[in-house]
Amino acid sequence: MALIKTIRQRTGLAIGVIAVGLMFFIVGGDILSPNSTILGGSANKVGEIAGETISYEEYVRKIDEIRFSFQQNTGRNPSENELFSIREQAWQALIVDKVFDKQYAALGLTVSDAELVDMVQGKNIIAELRQQLVNPTTGEFDREQLISFLQQLDQAGPEQRAFWAQQEQLFAKSRLRLKYDNLLATSEYATKAEGRMEHKMGNTFADVDHLFIPFYAISDTAVKVSDAELKAYISKNKEKFKVSNAVDLDYVAFDILPSGEDSLAVITEIRELTEQLRTSTMDSVFALRNTEGARGFTTFRPGDDLPATLTSNVESFEVGETYGPFLTNRSSYITHKITAQYDGTPRMRARHILFSTDGLSEDGKAEVRANAQNVLKEIQDGLAFATAAAQYGQDGTAQRGGDLGWFAKEDFVEEFADVTYAVRNTGLINRLVETEYGYHIIDVTELPKSTHYKIATIELELGPSDATRNEAFRKADLFAANSSNSKAFVDNATKEGYRVVQANNVDAFARNLNNMQNAREIIRWAFNDASVGRVSSVFELDNSYIVASLRAKYEEGTASLDQVRAEVLMQVRNEKKAEMIASKLAGKTSLEDMLAVFPDAGSLDNTPDLRLSSSVLPGIGFAPKAIGAAFGLKNSGDISKPIHEDVGVIVLKLNAITPAAEVADFTSFQRQLAQNASQRTAYMIMMALEDLANVKDYRYKFF
Repeated sequence: MALIKTIRQRTGLAIGVIAVGLMFFIVGGDILSPNSTILGGSANKVGEIAGETISYEEYVRKIDEIRFSFQQNTGRNPSENELFSIREQAWQALIVDKVFDKQYAALGLTVSDAELVDMVQGKNIIAELRQQLVNPTTGEFDREQLISFLQQLDQAGPEQRAFWAQQEQLFAKSRLRLKYDNLLATSEYATKAEGRMEHKMGNTFADVDHLFIPFYAISDTAVKVSDAELKAYISKNKEKFKVSNAVDLDYVAFDILPSGEDSLAVITEIRELTEQLRTSTMDSVFALRNTEGARGFTTFRPGDDLPATLTSNVESFEVGETYGPFLTNRSSYITHKITAQYDGTPRMRARHILFSTDGLSEDGKAEVRANAQNVLKEIQDGLAFATAAAQYGQDGTAQRGGDLGWFAKEDFVEEFADVTYAVRNTGLINRLVETEYGYHIIDVTELPKSTHYKIATIELELGPSDATRNEAFRKADLFAANSSNSKAFVDNATKEGYRVVQANNVDAFARNLNNMQNAREIIRWAFNDASVGRVSSVFELDNSYIVASLRAKYEEGTASLDQVRAEVLMQVRNEKKAEMIASKLAGKTSLEDMLAVFPDAGSLDNTPDLRLSSSVLPGIGFAPKAIGAAFGLKNSGDISKPIHEDVGVIVLKLNAITPAAEVADFTSFQRQLAQNASQRTAYMIMMALEDLANVKDYRYKFF
């Protein structure tokens, strides 16, 4: 509850907000991710889903639907990054349409007209609407906002009506998905044997000593590994080295940075404007006309943060004075003028804990009051206010410690405002305050302040001039023109002193090259137009021109050695090191004797309460095989064989095992297993159906 008396009229926007949320629910999980709606190449096929070809036109229609929802929601067109997300949402929505619709039909799942009406205006309003159509005063669902919107829908424009029709389709799809997920989730069952095993896993303990010898105990130079061995390892572990289409690129970046002349020009201009602002009699007009920043003239109320560039550089300031120019962390120069300081509407800050009495009888209200009085007493006795707010608060402020922010008296209901504005000191108000919403415990954190400032600001960006950009492009263009192939590319870069940067295993859908963002056009060139050894023309990124060379291209399937050499080399080398460590430990009968073989690198520790269900060995890390081996030892004093884990070699000695106590009823363990499984069902079903649908994605050719 925000206690604001005026209900914000944001119904259309609020209903728009649910579009993207519903789309996320329908497709399930995190679906963020490509880039531009211009058709590239001659093919019209962007992918296949369950054997059905997805055409470029069908995909774009789905993109347009989601983009329309975004525009209705935000009132603006999506940015490039947001459009990237929208395209991925559209693709996932198509997968859902093609895969799940068949499932719904096979099971006979439907949503009737009556059910749909009930979802949007009946007794069972869907959660997405209830969460968005909230009365800011009460913090609760506001049916009046919904009724008002629906009543005005006939008089709304065609776009708004079309948008609502689209939302109804989403409502129906989300309800179908909910029915399907619930049907499968409630089918989860755990047997008594599974419950017994869960009890055993969680309540069986072992006391073990464990010797750990990391792989660095043997130097890399002591292990010889041939390419033939690396290739054999890949061949044996093909599933570990599945890759999609990828390329290796070399590139040279020609940075577009402001020169010394550019900096001097900006400094000179901002100084001239600062002097003109100092003598200006129309500060707001002058600042708005000359600034390149977002806030040329701003009124700051009590509680508003004054510009950091002003407060960090000036200890105290006076009306009419001009301060600056200052260099900002945004690579710009900024000047401020204090145009006015005056007493305006007072504002203060407080936090509260609401105990709601909405819809309660007098007896119910009395019970709530008694509870609130008890909590007030706890706070008076030392309970932290924020802790109490999080535990007892019944409105939207609870999770931020009850903080209401800065507010004017007229913003709040009368009973609340009168009490808070009457106090003379900060701190807890030692009585409950009753309003129409319930009982409040109030803590005043800032007394009323009335000082307002009007500040004129001029900001000029410190960026490269056209001349600087042209010079950077000239160098890049000349380099590209003289580099006819990858060898010439490297030779020319070496000759000119340019740095050649490698980007390896670049995925077909990648958007960045190393730490360079928004490099999608370069990646599209590599996959669609380039052949190995070819050099690109000049690409323009945000702060640089890029010339790239395609070093290698890989097809979908099992990775080549060049793609995964570093990873495979480490794994094969560690396997050999594990064998060498084991051979050095052979014949030793105690962990102490084994430690003596590797006194510097090895470590010997004890874990007295190792649980059978654990996968991490304290002080060592992830070691499921070693833990399993510990519980596989039969007798106290038994020592395991050396065990190769990803972190190194481990040897264990069993001191004692404490078996799980016998219990007669495993129902609670069965219930927990079934509940855990049901929570994963929706995601697992989505992944399984998508896998069975054999989805093929060629969108990288177009976007």
